[in-house]
Amino acid sequence: MSQTLQALGIDRLSVEDRIRLVQEIWDSIAAEVEQSPLTEAQRQEVDRRLAAHRANPQAAIPWEQVEAEALARLRR
Repeated sequence: MSQTLQALGIDRLSVEDRIRLVQEIWDSIAAEVEQSPLTEAQRQEVDRRLAAHRANPQAAIPWEQVEAEALARLRR
C-alpha cells in the first residue's frame, strides 16, 4: 500500500468504505470533467454506446445491482 494511503489513513478503512470513497472521488472528477468538451473520439464512443442501449435497453444492468454483486464478491 502506498505511503499516501497510509498517511491519510485510507488503508485502515474497510473495503466497503474505500469503495464509497472512490465513488465520491470519481463523482468529484466527473463534475469537473462535465465542464470540459468531449473529443470527437469520445463523442463517437458515447453515440455508439447510446445506440447500442437504445437497440437493446434490457441488456443494461442497474448500478445498484453491479455494486451489490461487486461488494458480495469482496466479502467472500
